[in-house]
Amino acid sequence: MATETRAERALTPGLERTATATRRERFEPRKFLTNAGFIALLIFFTVLFIYPFIWLVSASLKPGAEVFSRELIPDPIQWNNYSRLFELSKMGAWTVNSVIVTFLAATTVTITSALVAFAFAYFRFPYRNVVFGIVLASMMLPGAVTMIPNFLIWNALGWVNTLTPLWAANLFASPFYIFLLRQFFLGLPRELFDAARVDGASYLRMWWSVALPLTRAALIVVFVFELKAAWTDLVKPLIFLRDINLFTLPLGLKSIIDNPSIGGERHFELLAVGGVIVTVPMILIFFLGQRYFLEGIATTGSTGR
Repeated sequence: MATETRAERALTPGLERTATATRRERFEPRKFLTNAGFIALLIFFTVLFIYPFIWLVSASLKPGAEVFSRELIPDPIQWNNYSRLFELSKMGAWTVNSVIVTFLAATTVTITSALVAFAFAYFRFPYRNVVFGIVLASMMLPGAVTMIPNFLIWNALGWVNTLTPLWAANLFASPFYIFLLRQFFLGLPRELFDAARVDGASYLRMWWSVALPLTRAALIVVFVFELKAAWTDLVKPLIFLRDINLFTLPLGLKSIIDNPSIGGERHFELLAVGGVIVTVPMILIFFLGQRYFLEGIATTGSTGR
């Protein structure tokens, strides 16, 4: 019993020192203040960035006379503003048009850009870097330079005032997306493709079965980028569309802004409803693909040869 007591006494100071060190580490004032300040800064900027959207949602649920009031919580809440916008405009047709154009534009540019990027990453041919540089240099051309030639081409094909010009140009890939995907393809071990060739796989099969599954994050990044770009694009619909039934959501909202008189009075609450309808799908898409989206951004350009 005496031996055990001496051993316990010998261990007690060490245990006390460990507990004291743990308490100091856990309640270190400087670290606590740093973390608290960082969290407070994050909360401040979060509120700062989401406040305009909160105001937009609030305005969409207010009566017309109270749209610009300071209260964020409408009283009473006008849920019927959303149904009224669909009744007084062609929001249903505009939404369908936007969905069609956005999906086709994002799908086509992702596939074609991946094909071109794989060719630049895998094949070794003379002046490959020169050709790739020319592709990148095309990004420096302002959109206004090619606006009129594009219109003349689509007009000669008889496709003006159709939805085709809004997405069909993406069949020819995008220089930025080619660069983005090429960086990912360069990071893949070339031995994988050599093994696929030994097994008799064609180049197209290698692209589809080897390259694409291993660069899923990058493909999702490209798809999300183009979804956002096509969903919010106003310039192309403004140039190519004349029939109000073919308008996309941005052009439809512009038509309401240009002629805001519906029923003899201005309805800013209906414009706010349109803004919410355009914004919410992009927020949902980002959260659904957030993991892949952030992974693709974080690893872009980290490898290559």
